[in-house]
Amino acid sequence: MTSALRIGIVGIGKIARDQHLPAIAASSQFTLVATASHQGQVAGVPAFDSIEAMLADGPELDVVSICTPAQGRAELVRAAIAAGKPVMLEKPPGATVSEVTALAHAAARAGVPLFTAWHSREAAGVAAARDWLADRVLRSASIVWREDIRSWHPGQEWILGPGGFGVFDPGINALSIATEIFPGNLVVTGGELRVPDGRHSPIAASLELAVGAARVTAEFDFLETGQQTWDIAVETDRGALRLEGGGGRLLIDGEDRPVESPGEYPRLYRRFAELVAAGESDVDARPLGLVADAYLQSRRITVEPFEF
Repeated sequence: MTSALRIGIVGIGKIARDQHLPAIAASSQFTLVATASHQGQVAGVPAFDSIEAMLADGPELDVVSICTPAQGRAELVRAAIAAGKPVMLEKPPGATVSEVTALAHAAARAGVPLFTAWHSREAAGVAAARDWLADRVLRSASIVWREDIRSWHPGQEWILGPGGFGVFDPGINALSIATEIFPGNLVVTGGELRVPDGRHSPIAASLELAVGAARVTAEFDFLETGQQTWDIAVETDRGALRLEGGGGRLLIDGEDRPVESPGEYPRLYRRFAELVAAGESDVDARPLGLVADAYLQSRRITVEPFEF
């Protein structure tokens, strides 16, 4: 590509401000020319209150990035596809697996690239972990993802509402890494979902999973007020691997392996530019499928009420 792609952002909330806008501002491959949001705006950039208005009345766009919550996102994606604009989707890519499948089919029929952007897969140590595990036999693994909902999602009531994902909003990041690095298909076999009284989505969860004969455990907690933890530990037939800090640090048999990355979101946008140039899609609903399976396979336990 000889010039920057003109991009419109839909949904100017916390994730857009914290990650998408800085990544776009630092990229030579994109230039932000419009936004669509019910609330937020970006200084100096034309703002619209809907994607339809942005597409109809805004400046010419080459691509669209959608950063709204998954619930209610499908119509936004369809509008962009109908306008012939390649689309990048913040995780999770949709409210349900069937919704993402339908959007992928719609994009394919229209010949429009669609990118489900699992940002944690772009963490510095993930690709090296995948390569190291590729020719090894998995014996066991554990996932521990503990963070403070009040710090990372302050006042975001929707996250514990219907379709809000609850603790799986961060937990799906771990599942996106696991489905990328494990040498085999990850399957949910059981679990426990702890849902605050009066809420719809879990504030904590324990899952039992498997990759072939290997047992995998996962602990997700949204009430961690101390040390935040985003770790995956793997035992194989030839050594042990550990990813810490959401995939940013890689250890093999207890020793640090040097890994470098320009950052998760800069890498996502670089990948999006590649897909647009090639006219290709990259759609993966496996992490979302594991969350859906967790709801099907797990016991639901009501716990004490939660308030922000």
